[in-house]
Order: sequence, then structure tokens, then C-alpha cells
Amino acid sequence: MSETLYNSRILRLAADTAGAARLNDPQGTATKVSPVCGSKVTADIDLDTAGRVARHGQEVRACALGQAAATLVGAEIVGKDLAALDGARAELADWLAGRRDAPPAWPGLDVFAPARPHRARHPSILLAFDAAIAAARVAAPVTA
Repeated sequence: MSETLYNSRILRLAADTAGAARLNDPQGTATKVSPVCGSKVTADIDLDTAGRVARHGQEVRACALGQAAATLVGAEIVGKDLAALDGARAELADWLAGRRDAPPAWPGLDVFAPARPHRARHPSILLAFDAAIAAARVAAPVTA
């Protein structure tokens, strides 16, 4: 492994979660906890009429990797629909697990390259996506 797991890029991103805040009266809320390390992310989502994320808030109680991932999710989530979130999460999970060589298309996720060999860290990295996706599913209107 050529790069330190908790490198300066990850630590800078982790520090950026300090400004994250929950939404008042969101359409959807979900909390996800990593069973491996106890990291916890609560995501709040409001969707527009087309089903795209209009507003996103979060509370992050996680390790530096989980905090960094939450920062990257929060920076790019507005305007994405549930399919895009599911796709980004799948790309990240596959890349972390070594099932794909190319980093995910979601901006910045390549920062987690040093974490790929550390499988126990993957759930924390995926946590912000898991919480946002679950909150978006709550917010999504029920269709017949």
C-alpha cells in the first residue's frame, strides 16, 4: 500500500463534516449504523417533484473515513435521483471490494484508494450513501 490510510486529504474532508446540519421537517430521514465500528449517520432528504434531491442534511458520528465519505456525499447529492444514488453506492462498494478497477464516477471517492485492502473499513465509508438512500426512499412518493 503506497498511501497512508488516514492521509491528509481524508482528514481535511473529515474536518468538513463539522458544518453539517440536519434539516427541519424533512420529507425523509434515516439513520444507519455500522455494525463493525459503531459509526452512525443520520440523513435528512427533501425531494423535488421529479424525485431528485432538493435538500440534504446530515449528522455524522463516525471515524475519519466515514466523515470524509459524508462530506463527499453532501457535496454532490443535490440534483441526484434515487437511481443515481443507488448506482454511485454500487460503484463505490464494487471498487472498494476490488470487483472493478476504475474509481467510482462520484467526485472525490478516489480518496479512499488506501482503504481498499481494509475490508473492515468499507461499511463506514458506505454509511453516508446508505443513510441518504434510505432517507430518499422514505421521502419518495409511493407509486402504484
